[in-house]
Order: sequence, then structure tokens, then C-alpha cells
Amino acid sequence: MATLVELQAVTVAFEGRHVLDQVSVRLERGQITTLIGPNGAGKSTLVKVITGLRKPTSGNVIRSRGLRIGYVPQKLALNTALPLTVDRFLRLAGRYREQERIEALDMVGGQHLHHSSMHALSGGEMQRVLLARALLQKPDLLVLDEPVQGVDVNGQLELYSLIQSLRDRLNCAILMVSHDLHLVMAKTDHVICLHHHVCCSGEPEAITTHPSYVALFGRQQSEQLALYQHHHNHDHDLSGSPVGPCQHDHHTHEHPKNQEKHNA
Repeated sequence: MATLVELQAVTVAFEGRHVLDQVSVRLERGQITTLIGPNGAGKSTLVKVITGLRKPTSGNVIRSRGLRIGYVPQKLALNTALPLTVDRFLRLAGRYREQERIEALDMVGGQHLHHSSMHALSGGEMQRVLLARALLQKPDLLVLDEPVQGVDVNGQLELYSLIQSLRDRLNCAILMVSHDLHLVMAKTDHVICLHHHVCCSGEPEAITTHPSYVALFGRQQSEQLALYQHHHNHDHDLSGSPVGPCQHDHHTHEHPKNQEKHNA
């Protein structure tokens, strides 16, 4: 795997306060990396440094030559009084041919949305359109800020599967910002747990039991996450049920929400 972006001991300070403190990160081509951390941990600042929107106070940022970055924001504010179709929205991204716009929508399963109103889209449809917009740039690195926010559980599972398929198809690096690991667990290769500094990083299985993760998110969530992860080598259908080969221990597969309900 080729390193596309490397941060070396990066610090970002505002008025003497370190929002990021000696953060070192590598983003590799073909790898899905998930960035997690509590509110105010510096996740948004780290994304801005990675994408070049903010310069660090100290440290080095090394990007591969000619790096193309596609970015999907956490929220998109649209003027509801302004008529705007999906195709018109994609045209605002730059001078891309209609065939390129159609192909981008097709890649995210949104070809039927071509002439739809942006104001009438569901949460999942909006995320697909935003993904298509980012894909127009043929990115080497795709940065997704809370990509499933406002999407129901089944929609989240579909989107995570889509994101994984895009990684496989484009051989790009993907950086996802998430507030937790529950549903993204089976679709990520590497996890960075941030709280102004890198508390821990590694494969998801190792992060769930790491003392720093437990300290930030609580032992109960860590135990539920470990249960959910068990040999989780299967996918889900549109109802959220597992399909394909699934290796289980003696207990049955349950989603975190269901597990919480049974524990109550």
C-alpha cells in the first residue's frame, strides 16, 4: 500500500490551547480508516489539516504528488426557496460532462435521482448524491465526515457496504469520521481514537478493548462492541439481517440496540 497522506507530530493550537497535540497519522491507498472520538476531541480540525484547509502550528504534513481529495461534509445547508435538481447540484461541482455526472450517480446507486429535487431527498439519498459529487473528482482520498448521520440503521448498513465497494472499485483511501464504531465495525480496516492526541490506533478488534477506548466511551459500550464484532465476516440484507457465511460463537448475532434492550 502506498502512503497518500502522512502527518508527523502535528500540533494545532488556538490561543495557546492545543486542539491537536503531536498527532501522527498515515492514510494508505486501499485502506478504510475510521476516526473516532468524543465531541471536541479535534476530529474536524484533523480533517482540515489532512485536506489542506488548515496549516498546523507545528509538525509536518506530507501528501503524495498530485493527490486528489473528494470530501463529503457532515451537513449541507440548502436554500429551500431555490429550485435545485440533483443534476444541477452536480453541475455546480465543476465542468463535468453529463455522462460523467450520470456515471458518478450510477456508482452510488443513485441513477434514478438524476432529475429529482434536492429538497425532496431522504437522508440516505442525500448522502449518495454527496458521494457522487465527491466521486466526480476521481479521488485518491475520499474523506467522509459522519457519512451516515440522519440515516436509519438499515440505510447505514447499505451506505457502509457502498463505501466499502467504492474503496474496492477505485482503490482509493477512505477516511471516515464517526462518533462510534457499532455499525462501521465490519467495514473498516484501521481505527484512530482521538482526544486531542492519538489515544490508540489499530485494527477494530484491538481498539474495542484498549484501555484508552474504554476510558473515553465506557466499559459497557466496549463490551457490547466486542460482542457485535465476534467473527463478523458477513454482510446484511436490506432488513439488516445477516446474509452469507457467518461464523458465530455460542451466542446469537444481535445488533447493539437490541443488545441494550435485552440488558435493560
